[in-house]
Amino acid sequence: MARIAGVDLPQNKQVWIGLTYIYGIGRSRSRRILAQAQVPDTTRVKDLTEDEARRLRAVIQEEGQVEGDLRKEVSQNIKRLMEIGAYRGVRHRKGLPARGQRTHTNARSRKGPRRGAVAGKKKVKK
Repeated sequence: MARIAGVDLPQNKQVWIGLTYIYGIGRSRSRRILAQAQVPDTTRVKDLTEDEARRLRAVIQEEGQVEGDLRKEVSQNIKRLMEIGAYRGVRHRKGLPARGQRTHTNARSRKGPRRGAVAGKKKVKK
């Protein structure tokens, strides 16, 4: 079982896709890492040798932040925006889209489920 950067990679996937399970590594960065480590990208994760896995870990270590460190930095950046009262920080605090998307319609994943209409008072008959 290949465990890189604290993440168990799926056994039956090709290495270049398996690396994308690590937070901070996408498809292009995955291909670049494999080229630096001199590992064929079509190799299955279960077929990785210990030497190849070690080289991958070394390249990822020197490449930059992934997983916990990156998550921590991103959350600190968002907290900083909220503290200084920046527009993006206010949008994060309110739970609204922060990148200029419309909210009149859509934005349901950010705003949450629709709140139903509140039932009004019943009119009293005279």
